[in-house]
Amino acid sequence: MLNETASSTEDRPAQRSSVRYTPESDSPQRPELRQAVMSVLSVERELVVDESHDSSDNLLLLGPNSQLIASYEGLLLLPSEAAYAKLDALLEPNNYLALFRQADGKHLIHIVEGRVRPKERAWWPNAVLFIATLISVLLLGTIIAAGEIDLADPALAADIMANLLPNLWRGLPYAISLLLILGAHELGHYFAARRHKLSVSLPYFIPAPPPFSLFGTFGAFIQLREPMRNRKVLLDVGAAGPLIGLAFAVPILYIGLSTSPIEPLGPSGLVEGNSLLYAFTKMLVFGRFLPDGQVDVLLNQLAQAGWTGLLVTALNLMPIGQLDGGHILYSLVGDIARRLYYPFLFAVVALVLFISEAWLLWLVLLFLFGRIYAAPLDTITPMDTRRKLIAVFSLAVFVLTFVPIPFTVVVNDPVPSGRDSVSLLMPIAVVLMSLWTRRRR
Repeated sequence: MLNETASSTEDRPAQRSSVRYTPESDSPQRPELRQAVMSVLSVERELVVDESHDSSDNLLLLGPNSQLIASYEGLLLLPSEAAYAKLDALLEPNNYLALFRQADGKHLIHIVEGRVRPKERAWWPNAVLFIATLISVLLLGTIIAAGEIDLADPALAADIMANLLPNLWRGLPYAISLLLILGAHELGHYFAARRHKLSVSLPYFIPAPPPFSLFGTFGAFIQLREPMRNRKVLLDVGAAGPLIGLAFAVPILYIGLSTSPIEPLGPSGLVEGNSLLYAFTKMLVFGRFLPDGQVDVLLNQLAQAGWTGLLVTALNLMPIGQLDGGHILYSLVGDIARRLYYPFLFAVVALVLFISEAWLLWLVLLFLFGRIYAAPLDTITPMDTRRKLIAVFSLAVFVLTFVPIPFTVVVNDPVPSGRDSVSLLMPIAVVLMSLWTRRRR
């Protein structure tokens, strides 16, 4: 889930605005604006924009046409959530927007001129991307199907691999399952945002046929087109996607594993990594941990889609930046989340250097975008206990679904080695043959 409008002083150069303090008794520059603020705040000082003053303060602007016009310091007369709703109703007709902040035991209300009013977007790009992604995952599903058929009929499997397009229907189980998981994830965000009356785009699916992706897609995202009101909204929208997606991924994985055969370990192939949840599910289905050095489960299309769904959930729940986990962590601890950027970045560096090169792409993305946090308009309103528990549960799901080594290429060695993990930049032949011949007899 991405934020189109600026939501953090890290994601857009902040306007440097000079302010000067005026006593409460002085005549305000904008009496009508001050009167509206005084309906919810006991004003002690007014911070008036003053371009001639030498001091400066970086304040959040929501868009290129937004402009800070005044700030007020004091104590709220109402609970913060009710105060924001009342003040917003007074400001909206004049194209003003309020930001609630807190510092040194005082409440600050910043008034910005220029509300975010997103324009409507055409739906056809979303439809085109979805159709392209459908074809892309069908292609990968057909390759997986060929690997399954190869166990019983190598000639037919070879014919399918030589004629992929006429056999795309064979990839329907994988395509439908994976798109169901990804779609549920993104629609979870979408409906949570619409419930809070936020402008949000339809899902954008990203096609990536083999060998550009080992999943047939680079996932999907929606774009939140206006800032969220408070941390409650931030949590609701951020957590809805991965939790609803997980609710579809787990049963699909369970059904897939229940219908997948157990085969002797082959001399070579592409081996999926284990998360705690994935390992537990295999033990639940088979009564033992696999692989056991002799045999392993040969994932069918449903199981492959379910495993991918768990991986997507883990990646989105990484507690940093604009990822869902970043939204959830920020809603739980506020600006303290920013302090975790470098520790988490160093942890991913360690993953790349010592565990798996497959994390290299995510390292680059975290380096570029990991410091962008979706700070809500009102950071004063606290979260209720129920939402705090949801946030903690969501971060626990990240631990349960995290896969340290996403893939391992096994070559003439039935026991996979951690440092043989596959890279997304491997040659086309290696990727396709690994997918096709995975764990062959």
